[in-house]
Amino acid sequence: MLYNVPRWGSRQFGKNVNNILFYTYLQAGLMREEEQTTMTRARIRDLGITIGTYPTGTYNAITDVPGVLVGHETIISDEGRTARTGVTMIVPRDGGIWADHAFAGYFSFNGCGEMTGLPWITEAGLIHTPIGITNTGSVGIVRDALCAYPIEEAARFAVPPSIASTWTGSLPVVAETWDGWLNDIDAFHVTKEHAFQALQNAHGGAVEEGNVGGGTGMICHEFKGGIGTSSRVVKYPHDSYTVGVLVQSNYGNRRHLSIDGVPVGRELDYSLVASPWIEPPKGGSIIIIVATDAPLIAVQCQRLARRATVGLARVGGMGFNGSGDIFLAFATGNHLPFGAQGPIDLRMLPTTSWTPSSRLSLKRLKKPS
Repeated sequence: MLYNVPRWGSRQFGKNVNNILFYTYLQAGLMREEEQTTMTRARIRDLGITIGTYPTGTYNAITDVPGVLVGHETIISDEGRTARTGVTMIVPRDGGIWADHAFAGYFSFNGCGEMTGLPWITEAGLIHTPIGITNTGSVGIVRDALCAYPIEEAARFAVPPSIASTWTGSLPVVAETWDGWLNDIDAFHVTKEHAFQALQNAHGGAVEEGNVGGGTGMICHEFKGGIGTSSRVVKYPHDSYTVGVLVQSNYGNRRHLSIDGVPVGRELDYSLVASPWIEPPKGGSIIIIVATDAPLIAVQCQRLARRATVGLARVGGMGFNGSGDIFLAFATGNHLPFGAQGPIDLRMLPTTSWTPSSRLSLKRLKKPS
């Protein structure tokens, strides 16, 4: 979250998740802001670069996980105080998450950042609401909006009145990265209405990436950063599951950027592409959300979130002291209805299926496929 801001002001499953994250970071808009208005956007596979060997989902996005929706609200304005910011919402279970909760777990690689709701995830291993991502100064307003939404706008996702005002809706997950270089963050541009609109905009299918939503003002490896997403399909003898990832990337030095094992950041000299910084930053942040329809319980979600660190490292993330690198994983393979009083039958992948998965991840780190 912390940056070495230049003096001239602020104008402007184990085996699968690592490769997904590697791909996703590259989708997060690593180009200069002016190039985004003059160049045709391309995903990395469109350029002939394939990361890993597992097949993607239909849209190569977190929305390939059944029931997961994503919505953005983007705020760009040069009238008055500069605005380059926004909100991104991830909505599990087609909006039914308020009534049918999901197991979740998190990992903090470096904690100079914020993600609300984590004490309850530590305690119970559950999420009850959509997940919001925004800028550092807007965590509170987005958190409040998520609490108010089922009460004021329940019709969008048909939240039952008996649930809308309960305490479970008052512990939402909202995460942040700092966009105060491109955005006048102290103007607090994000409002409750913007957060509501991001929820209203939530949809399945293709996900808008790069300079949108919460990622609008972000910088990654000294290029334009933002929102990225991808997915992979993991096949088991008995079934297949989808793992999807969405990131808000705002971290990294250019010299550390690696693509499929190639240190391309070293070749992109500042004489070719200027840096937004007078000197490389000593911090930054990345928020990583991992979703799956596999039947995982809370501790397995925590393990899945922890493995996001490997994907970040493959791209060049270092976990600087001033970084807010916080990762959350949730799984929709079990149903956990609100207000249930009796025992609930659960399914889970056996822990033995994770051991070969981790080995495969390490092999691909040594020899990218």
